[in-house]
Amino acid sequence: MGLTKYKLGELIEQSDIRNSANELSVNDVRGISTGKEFIETKANMDGVSTLSYKIVHEDEFAYVADTSRRGEKIALAYNSTTDRILISSIYTVFYVKRKDLILSEYLFMYFKRPEFDRFSRFNSWGSARETFDWDEFCDIEIKLPPLEVQQKYVDVYDAMLSNHQSYECGLENLKLVCDAYIEDLRREIPIEAIGPYIKSVEIKNENEKYGVDRIKGISNKKEFIETKANTSDLSTKKYNIVPEYCFAFNPNTARMGDQFCIALNKKMDDILVSAIYPVFCVSNVNKLIPEYLMMFFGRDQFDRYVRFNSWGSARETFNYSDIENVEIPIPSIDIQESIISIFNCYIERKEINEKLKEQIKNMCPILIKGSIEEGRTTKG
Repeated sequence: MGLTKYKLGELIEQSDIRNSANELSVNDVRGISTGKEFIETKANMDGVSTLSYKIVHEDEFAYVADTSRRGEKIALAYNSTTDRILISSIYTVFYVKRKDLILSEYLFMYFKRPEFDRFSRFNSWGSARETFDWDEFCDIEIKLPPLEVQQKYVDVYDAMLSNHQSYECGLENLKLVCDAYIEDLRREIPIEAIGPYIKSVEIKNENEKYGVDRIKGISNKKEFIETKANTSDLSTKKYNIVPEYCFAFNPNTARMGDQFCIALNKKMDDILVSAIYPVFCVSNVNKLIPEYLMMFFGRDQFDRYVRFNSWGSARETFNYSDIENVEIPIPSIDIQESIISIFNCYIERKEINEKLKEQIKNMCPILIKGSIEEGRTTKG
């Protein structure tokens, strides 16, 4: 039988089912990442009607046509769950209409290849905003091996995913142990404001000791990340220095997906952050360990606390004075160190988990190539 060439438009069809009956709520709204996943939306959904939002059913895909400013990747995801998902009305939903020719999971493997990202970017058009529209999408040529060959390579991919999901489940259980430990402490010992144990750090990079390579942003995952700002010909004089074991945070809590952007610099090198980001450190490490405090900041409950206690009209903020008023249980140093040991184990496994995810993604082009080569030699 060998390989058969098709246009993608022959295999897929658009879906435009809206939430007009209001069956789903804002809790079902998701964004789409360039990592090819549905993610929690970063949009402020307060008071937003979802009647015009599109529904993504089980076994359906969705993608964002706008490819500008996405790091040379296209945002696309596949709903492999039984849950229905709501997405923005400007996103495109589609499904496989020729299941006799291509498996949805095989098509998703095809989309997850770096080659597809490059193709979609190269074939995006527009002046103010480049898009990879539906017509271009449907014009993609794809060579397909027989279904049984597709299934063989999908099974390999699914086995890898299953192993990864088992690892991820154990990871979340470890995090639950840490959260439960802190909840027990909240019930067993008095809570205290952290103000007496921290101090503001105001060190500017006035002499430009550090260059733009030290500038970092802060993500809502509580990490320092590479800055997204344009640093060409940028003076770093006004930037704040974050020394080792100091914290920095973004006081603006609006449009952050209900998550607070704060991070602890655990590296040996100083970091530069925006002048509007407050920096502070623990002033009494014999009473409070920075990693223990960071662990508390990393909890979902703290994100909710920050959003509830943010104030402002045009822009809601959570400032350093609000940080000082945060109350936490502060056990003995020995107990703090014990909790940190468990948490550090969680962080290490989390990093391994991210590497596993990347390795699985990197397997997609290898599996697709293998299926094509096997399909070539398959006789009908």
